[in-house]
Amino acid sequence: MPRKSRLQVTMIALLIGAGLVPLVYFATANIERASAASEAAVMQAEPVDPLDRPIDNVAFGVGEKLSFDVGYGFINAGTASMEVLRMIEYENRPAYQIVTRARSNGFFSTFYKVDDRVESIIDAVGLFSWRFEKHLSEGSYRAVRKYELDQRQHRAITGSDTLEVPPFVQDPLSVLYYLRTQELEIGQSIYMDNFTDGEIYPLEVRILERERVNVKAGTFDCIVVEPLLQSVGVFKHEGSLKVWLTDDRLKMPVLMKSKVLVGSITAELTDYELGDLDAF
Repeated sequence: MPRKSRLQVTMIALLIGAGLVPLVYFATANIERASAASEAAVMQAEPVDPLDRPIDNVAFGVGEKLSFDVGYGFINAGTASMEVLRMIEYENRPAYQIVTRARSNGFFSTFYKVDDRVESIIDAVGLFSWRFEKHLSEGSYRAVRKYELDQRQHRAITGSDTLEVPPFVQDPLSVLYYLRTQELEIGQSIYMDNFTDGEIYPLEVRILERERVNVKAGTFDCIVVEPLLQSVGVFKHEGSLKVWLTDDRLKMPVLMKSKVLVGSITAELTDYELGDLDAF
């Protein structure tokens, strides 16, 4: 294989290894921190009990499953899925078990096989994270990363380390599901605190515009949002990181686009199953 072609295949495989596009925005291991928001915007209130923050959720429920094709330019590179698997009891509260999978396709598996699984336990009342874990299988690399978020004592427990965290802190996956329950007003921003790989950072999501898009799953009227993130190395974002959410109560992600140093990657919704909002 020519050196240039081999380099292109390697770079695409590495992009898949980062967790595929649906997780690049909210769950990739390469995200270091969000762009800093103003002090006033991220000012935290006095700690309160999580029971005091019920969130009205008419966006998703148990049984929802979203399937995506992942592409690098015009090349199909793999698939990803996001599923609200079931309702469980966690810390004596109802919680959603949400699981995402990212897999390389047959061609790229020849060079760099990826089969990643990410799981988040999200409080069904307050829509904040209780637990996050990542099982990575990328080429010959294997890793398991887990942490607990004690929302009553406001601390994150990662192995032998315990860190103080803000109230209602999110994990890299729960941020998307929380965002889907919020009112999105064009020109405004939504702020939340995120805990990823031992670090806390403020995340700003800008609500940009309305747009109709055509994807494999159909035609949707959408609201375009832009998470302000910053990463390093070959995955450095250059200011173009956008997600298309349906302009309805579901706010379902149907398209994601990210410009990276070596090109651009996309995730396009191919199929979906709606969840049961009456599950609890």
